Amino acid sequence: MSGPNAISVDKLSRLIGTPGAPVVLDVRTADDFKADMRLIPCSRKFSHEDMPGISAHVESQQCIVVCQAGAKLSHGVAALLRLRSVEATILTGGFEAWREAALPLVPVAQFASLQTANSTRWVTRHRPKIDRIACPWLIRRFVDPQAEFLFVAPDQVEAVGLRFAAITFDMPEGQWTHRDDTCTFDTMLLEFGLRTPALLHLADIVRAADTGRLTAAPEAAGLLAVSLGLSRLHSNDLVQLEAGMVIYDALYRWCRDATDETHSWNPGSKPAT
Repeated sequence: MSGPNAISVDKLSRLIGTPGAPVVLDVRTADDFKADMRLIPCSRKFSHEDMPGISAHVESQQCIVVCQAGAKLSHGVAALLRLRSVEATILTGGFEAWREAALPLVPVAQFASLQTANSTRWVTRHRPKIDRIACPWLIRRFVDPQAEFLFVAPDQVEAVGLRFAAITFDMPEGQWTHRDDTCTFDTMLLEFGLRTPALLHLADIVRAADTGRLTAAPEAAGLLAVSLGLSRLHSNDLVQLEAGMVIYDALYRWCRDATDETHSWNPGSKPAT
């Protein structure tokens, strides 16, 4: 059981992936991090001595502090943040408890920015429909909440990526794209180590809608219809992305918590006479 100013692994795992998830700070020592260069989803790596950087990253948001075993480093950083009027708690058992629970861990060796206060930057084709909304949702909810997304003309994606240090995605070439009969969302789940039952279920829906195989998932036709409708509603790709985030938040929670729930009209009402 977690004590005061602490949160359990199970409770944190339920918060991650939702719009109201707390900021997660990884303050493991350099040696501990080098031994396992993965992060709890949406974490940022900081030295426990970098209180100015930690404070600037957290600002006034609720945060969870994680060290190797949930001991002195996380307790100390959380206490210092509370002195600065930040609602800070520690993860009971720390990184070790999360890992022992076999919960997702995001490898960050190829993302130096995830080990600093900088955000990742991504670029893809403009006028997104399905994969190019689903992937940003996944990144912001499970990898980097501050991630930046650039939508540009298709023939400029590669050049913009090179000039502005942005990672290209959902393009014919590169790491972050379709593989065989899967889509970019599938690729990200695999590479980010996020193949949980709920996200895999969501991937089935995204893939079916994105690749035109609508019979592969009953929900795919609805996702396609809503996605095309959002594209018609919004001429600004970033406004469309924000609207799409709500759609994927709802789909994820359905995949995680509500697939067995049914609905009927007024089941307790008296039959019409």
